[in-house]
Amino acid sequence: MLTDIGKMKYHETILGTLGNTPLVKLNKITRGYKGHYFAKVETFNPGGSVKDRIGLEIIEEAEREGRLRPGGTIVEATSGNTGLGLAIVAAIKGYKCVFTMPDKMSQEKIRLLKAFGGDVIITPTAVPHDSPESYTEVAKRIVRETPNSILANQYFNPKNPEAHYKTTGPEIWDQTGGQIDYFVCGVGTGGTITGVGKFLKEKNSNIRVVGIDPKGSILREYFYTKKYSPILKTYKVEGIGQDWLPGTLNFEVIDDMIEVTDKESFLMARRLTREEGIFVGGSAGTAMAGALKYADRVKDKEAMVILLPDTGERYLSKVFNDDWMRENGFLIPDRITVRYVLLSKAKTLPQLIAIDPVTTVRNALDLFKEHDVSQLPVIEKGKAVGTVIDNDLMSAALEDITKLDAPVNKLMKPAFPVIGATAPIEHAIDYLKKKDSAVLIEDDHKIIGILTRYDVIEYMAR
Repeated sequence: MLTDIGKMKYHETILGTLGNTPLVKLNKITRGYKGHYFAKVETFNPGGSVKDRIGLEIIEEAEREGRLRPGGTIVEATSGNTGLGLAIVAAIKGYKCVFTMPDKMSQEKIRLLKAFGGDVIITPTAVPHDSPESYTEVAKRIVRETPNSILANQYFNPKNPEAHYKTTGPEIWDQTGGQIDYFVCGVGTGGTITGVGKFLKEKNSNIRVVGIDPKGSILREYFYTKKYSPILKTYKVEGIGQDWLPGTLNFEVIDDMIEVTDKESFLMARRLTREEGIFVGGSAGTAMAGALKYADRVKDKEAMVILLPDTGERYLSKVFNDDWMRENGFLIPDRITVRYVLLSKAKTLPQLIAIDPVTTVRNALDLFKEHDVSQLPVIEKGKAVGTVIDNDLMSAALEDITKLDAPVNKLMKPAFPVIGATAPIEHAIDYLKKKDSAVLIEDDHKIIGILTRYDVIEYMAR
């Protein structure tokens, strides 16, 4: 059979699938709110994010201007998604890629960039934007040192907002039939909200464009005050927010900005996934949480479109990892048990450091020093039989040096109280606020951990 490919429906490359992402009505998360809510789901792009749209525009512009020639290298400072959009185009066109990323970004993003052939250089997150160590400055240095290379420069490249003016904005206008009253979007480089906002306002100047900013970023503060604090604040949501002002961000198209915390972002991302079946990352949770904070201004028949920028597959080790969420204080059950607080403790120490009754005072003191603790439970055959305190042992040794080789059962005090792992934290607090400085946690007749007063206070403060 002779194939007539002219009768087949296909794309010449994967780049043909860019854009035309679906608009999906939200039902459960928005129940009880006035108006209609729709998600622009950018995970349907070939690289799984809204940033795929700008990669092709940036590279083809560099080719037209002669700045990028065959065999060249594309360099970019990225939180991951722009890098992947560039890497897909580079794979098809035969370019090399080097990406710099802050160290707070997920391992999934790093592995994705490497899977597409990119070199990834990790830089510190907690440094000023203009530090030689920042991911933007390291990217600039690499370009200076690499012949036939370009900096994609998403933070200042006009092709960034232009791509959204040409594609994302018109798609939203067509999909809503022009019936859109609010456009809500997280703000990072500002390219998406600037391009989409400009297009929509040219169509209807009454459309409200709402930017969502993570707590710790300076963008919302600058929007309202035109000032910002130089103090560096870190936050865990990826891909949005800044500690400086990107050139691709035009505040003139934005009407309002809403602040959202990391916790609100991550819990909302999980809700979108579990309640609406839309698998998204933390910044999509930021946008959705901000949209609901703004929703009290929406009237009955008005429509809001929220842009959800990327897929949750990039955050399986973080947002969708219960252990990571607990360790960072984001995943809090309705009923807080002692097990939950125990699992939330910093992982710098084992959950239980214990000794048996015949351990020598010398060895016990070594454990105090090694682990920087001041008290140790004494456990025999799985049961708590006593407690040793560092000051007691040191005082005894100073009084009589031979006691260093004596067993601790000669100097131990009564055992700490033992409570079940499923008990509410209030039960532990009842003991700790009286005479006991710690409680032991038991699960299935086995002591699994210890909670001190400091542990509980640290958890409550967090």
